[in-house]
Amino acid sequence: MPVRNLFSTAARMAVVAVMLTAGSAYADDYSDVAQLLKSGKTQQALQKADTYLAKNARDPQMRFLRGIALTNDGKTEDAITAFRLLTEDYPELPEPYNNLAVIYARQGDLDRARSALEAAVRNNPNYAVAHENLGDIYARLAYQSYAQSLAKGGRPAALNPKLKQLKDMLQPAASVAAPATGPAAVQPTQPAQR
Repeated sequence: MPVRNLFSTAARMAVVAVMLTAGSAYADDYSDVAQLLKSGKTQQALQKADTYLAKNARDPQMRFLRGIALTNDGKTEDAITAFRLLTEDYPELPEPYNNLAVIYARQGDLDRARSALEAAVRNNPNYAVAHENLGDIYARLAYQSYAQSLAKGGRPAALNPKLKQLKDMLQPAASVAAPATGPAAVQPTQPAQR
């Protein structure tokens, strides 16, 4: 399955979104953290985000960037907590749900990934990334169901072509970055500044 390791892409997109939507004083802080993430300096990004959040604890954009930094640093449970708290404080934002789905899918928890993505598209029906990710999750769930049916004595003549088609569809493309562990092609994103 084409699992795209787009956390660095999300950081680049965050810089653009921040520059377009935030005031210049905050944009410097956002772009600094995003640039640190882009260059792989996760610890420095976390420190800068934490310093900023000590003064602006409810800022959703910086909290989101911090969640990305936690994810990149391998602090999965902390990242889940960060994104989940964002969904509680700002339930209208679809991006934290999308990024929760990224983590859940990488953990193999496709049901939680599906639920998170369904919340994202409920909050923003025009959110194309979440729709794409939800389609990928549904495809992976279909593959699992067909494989389970085959294992339980289902009809090979009907199931094997479906499994092959889904397997081919879910394989990473040659041009996609090295896949991370996980079953779904989910793309993390950044929230718009509120």
